[in-house]
Amino acid sequence: MPVPVPRQRDIPATESGQAVLPQASLTLLVIEDDPAGGLTVPEILDADRHRIRLRTARNLTEAARLLTPDVHCILLDLALPEPGAASRAQAAAAAAAAATSNGAAAAGDDTAADQLDTLRRVLALAPRHAVLVLTAEADAERAAEAVRVGAQDFLFRDELDGRLLSRAIRYAVERKRADIAQYKLAESKLRAQENARLERGLLPTPLLEGSDLRFAARYRPGRSRALLGGDFYDTVRTPDGTVHAMIGDVCGHGPDEAALGVELRIAWRALTLAGLCGDDLLATLQEVLEVERPCEEIFATLCTVDISPDGRRAGLCLAGHPAPLVSRPGRPARLLPYENSGPALGLLPKARWPRRQVELGGTWSLMLYTDGLIEGRIGEGKERLGQDGMVEMINRHIARGLSGEGLLEASVTEARRLNGGELTDDVAVVLLSRNGA
Repeated sequence: MPVPVPRQRDIPATESGQAVLPQASLTLLVIEDDPAGGLTVPEILDADRHRIRLRTARNLTEAARLLTPDVHCILLDLALPEPGAASRAQAAAAAAAAATSNGAAAAGDDTAADQLDTLRRVLALAPRHAVLVLTAEADAERAAEAVRVGAQDFLFRDELDGRLLSRAIRYAVERKRADIAQYKLAESKLRAQENARLERGLLPTPLLEGSDLRFAARYRPGRSRALLGGDFYDTVRTPDGTVHAMIGDVCGHGPDEAALGVELRIAWRALTLAGLCGDDLLATLQEVLEVERPCEEIFATLCTVDISPDGRRAGLCLAGHPAPLVSRPGRPARLLPYENSGPALGLLPKARWPRRQVELGGTWSLMLYTDGLIEGRIGEGKERLGQDGMVEMINRHIARGLSGEGLLEASVTEARRLNGGELTDDVAVVLLSRNGA
């Protein structure tokens, strides 16, 4: 008798589309064109002695209709004929007639190909379900090929019993689940590698060829597992020998802010190479920000410096950004003047950003930074490191003989230590140095 198809309760599906494995029972969909001659086990029990629920389909059309989210495994009879082909009995008669002719071998080969094609159709129909194949013991080679095509396991029709089938179902379901998890893990790793390569490509490469200035930078995004944050920086040398440097900070810490920071950096480089400087450059950047920002509440702070070709003077513009720090031999590091600075970009329409001339001298180091470095806490209290604390910290490291990359690394590391762990805000630090000798 055909295996009865009981009414089923819907079981919620996971995000992947695969049914959640219930504790009470499993559901098996049998695709078998002759149930009376196929699955003869009256009752199938799982390892916990729960009845495995059965559904039967005589062809792939019925299987597609019965393949609801609460189905956990599919049992496919490899002798199932192709859609529109003859039934198994008719196929057997045709095969017997073919065996008496010279084309018997060719007919057998075509049948094998058709049976595996049916399996491929089932796998395409149910890519996230476990699939078992049922075949005769004489077809062991074809059964192994079915596993290579994508089935989880095969069973011989003559050896089938309830205990063997229940164990095979449980194994197939768990193996399919492990295969999907492994695939998702590999896909996630590839996506992470692609994102890392993309973000590294968006970090700037300083254009300082022909300059006697030394460049160093440190960058730490506040977002977990990210390479880019809302902070951005860049340095270029224009044909007249002037070195232009900038550092900025888009408010917020998400991917939209990181993308906007990249856009502003690229726009700054293009405008600088085109000859803009000071107030004209910042006014144009504000226009870019207003067009590209996702909402009107987003703004960005910015600090720009343009160092004269002889390296002894610099023009400074601040748009709501902390003032740079300058150090010279024999003198303690100090902040550059920051009076009369302009507002952050995106806050006030038609704002102005005055450019201030600063004397640097022959030998100096100029450090530009974002507020992530100074807003870390000191210990367990609410006190922040602040600009004064940062200046004291830098002077201690300079007194130890640190400079360049070593100075930046020591400063960021100490800020993290004082904070008691990772800094929650993005941190960017740029150091330009000149040895007048």
